[in-house]
Amino acid sequence: MPALAFALALAGCHRAPRPTPPPPIPDDGGAFTVAESMLDTWNTIGQVLVRLDGVEYLGRAQMLGLYDVNYRGEHFLVRARALPLETAGQGLRTHVDALARQGGAYRSEASFDLLQQLAQTVPVEVARYRQPVRLPGEDKR
Repeated sequence: MPALAFALALAGCHRAPRPTPPPPIPDDGGAFTVAESMLDTWNTIGQVLVRLDGVEYLGRAQMLGLYDVNYRGEHFLVRARALPLETAGQGLRTHVDALARQGGAYRSEASFDLLQQLAQTVPVEVARYRQPVRLPGEDKR
């Protein structure tokens, strides 16, 4: 009888293994930088967003570099903003991050996942949507 009691007590202590928690979201929320102009990056983000499964495209504001999206049941903004040139000869760069609707930084598993998908896709596809730059006085061809 004592062996049975011990076995039952031991079985009661056994717990199913806990699922591994997802890795922590970095402090920057998954933000990334693209070595392209803000306009070209913003245009490309829009083209990619409308093709991604699970993304509901709600609106955009080009002058602010914003896309308003729902993803995995969360509502947030994806922002593209030009970075200042730090040294002579440096190329154009654009920073992409997620914002809450009120404008502050937004960090969640959904926004992190969406930014990671954009970080993989945008640099590869930006050449497809690049706008040619015409300077005043250039010959029209």
